[in-house]
Amino acid sequence: MQTLRRFLKDESGATAIEYGLIAALIAVVVIGAIKALGTNLETTFDKIADCLGSSASCSS
Repeated sequence: MQTLRRFLKDESGATAIEYGLIAALIAVVVIGAIKALGTNLETTFDKIADCLGSSASCSS
């Protein structure tokens, strides 16, 4: 009976799950930021490539 009570009061597993959830949330945010930044960089590099490939000057 005491073993069961000790098991029910032990919260170390819950703490590990909370840390896992926090790490997963941070990973999702980082992946989203990298994806958004990648899209912006792709657009910028496409503009640069177009300017370099054409004979016209590009101001912006």
